[in-house]
Amino acid sequence: MSKLLPDNSARYWSGRGGDAPIRFGFLLVPDFTLIGFGSAVDPLRLANMVARRTLYQFVTLTMDGQPVRSSAGICVQPDLAATAATDLDGVFVIGPNPIPTSGNEPIIQWLRNLAAKGVPLGGVDTGSYFLACAGLLDGYRSTIHWEDMDALLDRFPRLVVSNKLYEVDRNRCSCSGGIAPVEMMFHLIGLGGGGRKVASSVAELLIYELRGPDERQKTSLRDVSGASHPKLVEAIKLMECNIEEPLSMEELAEHMQFSARQLERLFRDTLSCTPRQYYLQIRLERARQLLTRTNRPIADIVMACGFVSFAHFSHRYHTGFGISPSAERRRQTTDPEKAAKES
Repeated sequence: MSKLLPDNSARYWSGRGGDAPIRFGFLLVPDFTLIGFGSAVDPLRLANMVARRTLYQFVTLTMDGQPVRSSAGICVQPDLAATAATDLDGVFVIGPNPIPTSGNEPIIQWLRNLAAKGVPLGGVDTGSYFLACAGLLDGYRSTIHWEDMDALLDRFPRLVVSNKLYEVDRNRCSCSGGIAPVEMMFHLIGLGGGGRKVASSVAELLIYELRGPDERQKTSLRDVSGASHPKLVEAIKLMECNIEEPLSMEELAEHMQFSARQLERLFRDTLSCTPRQYYLQIRLERARQLLTRTNRPIADIVMACGFVSFAHFSHRYHTGFGISPSAERRRQTTDPEKAAKES
């Protein structure tokens, strides 16, 4: 387990003391991610099993108490309406994908009311976006799913947002997507009545290798490709760090103390493409992320991803994804089939 944070987070996440179970509420926002919800709840269930007593109780919530569908289309019947939930020792917002741009005010006001009562609050996946909208992450460290980090910082540029798997800062916590909630819950179990011994036992039951809060989110194409050649990883890292002003192949090879021919052979032998093609893929993926996850003007995205003109960018984008950048942007707010036809 990672070391306890020096900000005395334990006192916020250890409940009311004594033998009373720690009671958490999980707000399921429409289109919430099932994997995020399951990854947050199951470690608590296992902690109870390992301790052979009820360390944690948890309830599922929706704003109106009505069933809610996950992003996978699976419908969940909540235990309570959010406004009916009382005596909670912590509340976690299980965020949706994508983040809704309207209709969030009831959630925001409810979170503010909880914060005013001193209830610790957490965000899972995109859940921290709702905390930020409520002004409840000001002065706290936080994180969010890496695909939504730009959108969060564009709207709230003064927030302290990291690319770590999770952050626990006093009475706030947040984590990225996928199974990152498992990591965060291990940490919170360690802070709570279960202690590190129970947290470690839960990790063993899940056949899980514990990682600390300083572990970074894995966002790069080199992780997806499973590249293991040290020089290949070095080359891709250089590409990822130089998107706005792309390096030439000669400059890239020089940084690596390679010849351009050696660099070309390395990529062809391991990834079946040229370094130039792979570099373009990285820049296009970054552009797509900014198009679909932020409201930045397309002209700004063209520059941020190192393209010399909109025409050049549009041609490359359409070739790579089968849709124009403008249609991709429209598709976020209009009917997908209609936008596809316009591409």
